[in-house]
Amino acid sequence: MSDINKPEEVDGNEALKPIDDSTPLIHNQNEEITPSESDVINETSEPEKNNGEDHDKVLNEIEDSNAEDAEDEGNKDRHTIEVKAYDTMSLEALVIELEKLIQNEKVQAIKSHVDGINSEFKTKFEALLEEKKEDFINDGGNEIDFYYSSPVQKRFKEAYRQYRKKVNEHYQSLEKNLKQNLADKLEIIEELKGLINVEENINTTYKHFKELQERWRNTGPIPRDKYNNAWNSYHHHVEIFYDFLNINRDLRDLDFKHNLEKKLLIIERAEELAKSDDAMRAFRELQELHKMWKEELGPVSREHRESIWERFKAATKTINDKRQVYYKEIDKIYEKNLEHKLEIISKIEEIAKEENNSHNALQKRIKAIETLREAFFNAGKVPIKVNEATWAKFKDAVRRFNRQKNAFYKNLKKEQYKNLQLKLDLIKIAEDNKESDDFEATTPLMKKIQSDWKKIGHVPRKNSDKIWKQFKAACNHYFDRIHANRNAASQEQVDAYNKKNAFLSNLNDLKLPEDKEKGIDIIKEKIKEWQTIGRVPNDKRYIDGKFQKSIDALLTKLKVDKTEAEMIKYENKLDSLIDPNDTRNLDNEHNFIRKRIDEVKGQINQLENNLQFFTNVDDDNPLVKEVHTNIKKHKDDLKLWIKKLKKIKELY
Repeated sequence: MSDINKPEEVDGNEALKPIDDSTPLIHNQNEEITPSESDVINETSEPEKNNGEDHDKVLNEIEDSNAEDAEDEGNKDRHTIEVKAYDTMSLEALVIELEKLIQNEKVQAIKSHVDGINSEFKTKFEALLEEKKEDFINDGGNEIDFYYSSPVQKRFKEAYRQYRKKVNEHYQSLEKNLKQNLADKLEIIEELKGLINVEENINTTYKHFKELQERWRNTGPIPRDKYNNAWNSYHHHVEIFYDFLNINRDLRDLDFKHNLEKKLLIIERAEELAKSDDAMRAFRELQELHKMWKEELGPVSREHRESIWERFKAATKTINDKRQVYYKEIDKIYEKNLEHKLEIISKIEEIAKEENNSHNALQKRIKAIETLREAFFNAGKVPIKVNEATWAKFKDAVRRFNRQKNAFYKNLKKEQYKNLQLKLDLIKIAEDNKESDDFEATTPLMKKIQSDWKKIGHVPRKNSDKIWKQFKAACNHYFDRIHANRNAASQEQVDAYNKKNAFLSNLNDLKLPEDKEKGIDIIKEKIKEWQTIGRVPNDKRYIDGKFQKSIDALLTKLKVDKTEAEMIKYENKLDSLIDPNDTRNLDNEHNFIRKRIDEVKGQINQLENNLQFFTNVDDDNPLVKEVHTNIKKHKDDLKLWIKKLKKIKELY
């Protein structure tokens, strides 16, 4: 019985079947390796052939894995790379993970990881593409004209292209070395054959034999499809040499003893691993032990061969049994994940059945769908046999909801175009009357169309700003003419300007006390004094801006909190807008504040949505930190705008 691979019994002078040099040295790294019947070495003794099929299977698995590692030493690093939950990652996170693997790991060790990332990226990007395509068609686009790309897709393609290039370069370099190493090992086998029956001192022959063993161990990797056959031939001729050493039992027995001691240590380590709770780590180390048993150590005396192999095989079986239990537990988790995902799909289907009654209600449902989508992606893996069907069912449910959503907004756009026409009619009225000198008759009309404008609903976003500016310009032009007529510079306004000019000079020389609160009180008093001076001619109103700059400088000297300083200045601004005869300026300010609040809220929502692209990315990532910083800044701005809105409402 050989210690791990038992070759067929042959005559002592007969060599094994020669290695077929026509077989390709490098397999396609994208193909799954399926050993042929002749590649599988018989691992068990004759009595166990009929009842040890399961055990033979795991031994063959170990052999195939070791053969793969023997071809390329860096390949075994694949066991140490963490397999992450790629199915739960966003497109952005998948790209980041791919780039990290290419940069930090050996290219031959990351194939399964890259394949997993590539599969998940394609699946998720195709789903995104389908949604974008539906939106494009629902917006009136022609399917043949649809095109969509994104920075994250370009970044992924570039990373994957880099991976393929490194793989090709690696295997081109490896192929040359594998050919030479194979030739070297075949030469060693030939030299082993020549040691039999040589006419020289047995000690000299034995020394030559040990040198050949050392050369074999130090020769680099060979093609995996040649590995078992080459080793089998080598091992066969090693055993023939040991039979030849019968004439010098001392040398042979010394080697047998050394090999037995080392193999017993391997067995003891395997038995320790059999007690480990980490089944996968134990199995990976077991592979290394089998490799040491096979490649680094020779045979032992026949009296021990069967017993130590059975002992090693028993430990191997225990470790593999634990691994199978681990796989069964994983299968249970996958089944639970499947149940969870099917529940999520049912919830999406229920939401898709609801009728769309309003924009606000639909927005809530859209958020609910997004939450369920995230939950689906984070639910973990499902059994591979139902993976595609589950994903297809999920996509179908989301697609049905999106079609209803798009149909609702398509109808909503029809309503928006009606509103657009109504507002265009109001613009025509405003422009037709903006030059009117009949202020008494026209002013009520202009105020009415401003009121009517507010009552009309939304228009298409692409038209919104343009028509508002057009309408506002016409109304402002009319009311500016009224102000110009009312506010012709009078002597009283000229006097007010002169007083403000003198007041400003004194203000710039003002010395503030060290006490912050007293300083603020003084500044507020100065603001009130300024307001009591009165209005200045329209062409002199720039002096109010100078006053604001002076107040800014004084508040800066006092180191007043930014928000408090802003509100002090804003109160002054509001006082300047108050006009009992015309609330237009105050109305414009009110509308401006409301619009800014909506814009800031939208910016915050957009940034928070962007964070979803950084799933499984560390918080200290520069991009993530920048997004969090921007969110905080916008939230601080929002608080200030809300305070301003509250202040202006108090004036109505």
